[in-house]
Amino acid sequence: MTRSQTFVWRCGHMFCLFLIPIASIMEHELINILDQFCISGAISTYGCGHINESYLVNDTPKYILQKINTAVFKQPEKVMENIVAVTEHLREKIRKVGGNPDRETLNLIKAKDGKSFYKCDGNNYYRLYQYIEGTVALEAANTPEQFYYAARAFGKFQRLLSDFPVCRLHETIPDFHNTPLRLEALLAAVNEDRCGRAKDVADEIAFVYARCADTAVVIDAINKGRVLLRVTHNDTKLNNVLLDACTMEGVCVIDLDTVMPGSMLYDYGDALRYGANTASEDETDLSKVRFDLTLYESFTRGFLEELLPDLTECEIGLMPFSVKLLTLECGIRFLTDYLNGDTYFKIHRKNHNLDRARTQLRLVADIEQKLDEMKEITEKTTYALMIQKEV
Repeated sequence: MTRSQTFVWRCGHMFCLFLIPIASIMEHELINILDQFCISGAISTYGCGHINESYLVNDTPKYILQKINTAVFKQPEKVMENIVAVTEHLREKIRKVGGNPDRETLNLIKAKDGKSFYKCDGNNYYRLYQYIEGTVALEAANTPEQFYYAARAFGKFQRLLSDFPVCRLHETIPDFHNTPLRLEALLAAVNEDRCGRAKDVADEIAFVYARCADTAVVIDAINKGRVLLRVTHNDTKLNNVLLDACTMEGVCVIDLDTVMPGSMLYDYGDALRYGANTASEDETDLSKVRFDLTLYESFTRGFLEELLPDLTECEIGLMPFSVKLLTLECGIRFLTDYLNGDTYFKIHRKNHNLDRARTQLRLVADIEQKLDEMKEITEKTTYALMIQKEV
């Protein structure tokens, strides 16, 4: 069987896979790495994530091999400690209610030495997960129902981890959603202007500066105890939840590298930033970028159905604002990376991070126009669910 590389494109918002040859040197290296997990099979690259390198291993069963990006995750062993701790907790919770832990959470395969990863020359870290059959990852929701099921999955993920000791988790990327510090990083990038790009993005920089006061709202609420620290995913893009290929119900939340202490507002806001955008994250035609209120209602309902009893009044009140905040934060991060020479996010074309930043900032502007409607939807949904639970 010929080993191959996968070219990924979107068809109906699902991942479609086409195969082209992998370089023989890379192939040989990956075969040796798989041997450390006592696994063999045809290898193809997989997915279209910004950070890690992923490969599909066509064995029986199938597996996902991942190379951890140590430029981003500078302490990969702590990343893996978090993932092991969280997935073991989830497996026990799922098992107790009669669920299927091999399908409903990630299943790490241990290396020969008993570790959850294999470290090879050059500070390269690899891990292996069992592939979850009969599922799909969506780039965008084709229906509000799909987005509702994704919201249920993300909400359930937080609910099942509600009794997990937050203090046990490492902060794998310090201050990941500390928006004021993200703003400081942008200011530093503008002042340094190492690539001479600041002059070309004066409008984008001014847009962010005009919203400086927004960046501290959630951090201040956490510091005052009005928003609780919880176990959070911190990267709740729609394609980080696997849906059942037949029913479209949520099956498993994936990509747990950024599981850390955080606010539920981070997970909620980031999911809607990504999933309720009518355009792709790197759309160049900004006229296509709008915030979809129907998708907002669907996601809010699904998320609150899982978490409502555990949320504080302040957390519920800040849910609409969190969507604007996380969108602004993401725009800041893309813009900062563009100014710094594209050192963090993978790019696939010239000005890719700038396109991403502009999309986020356009989305912020549209969200601002719809905040009152979002607040009304959240209040009505919360009230309806409270009445329903009382009945």
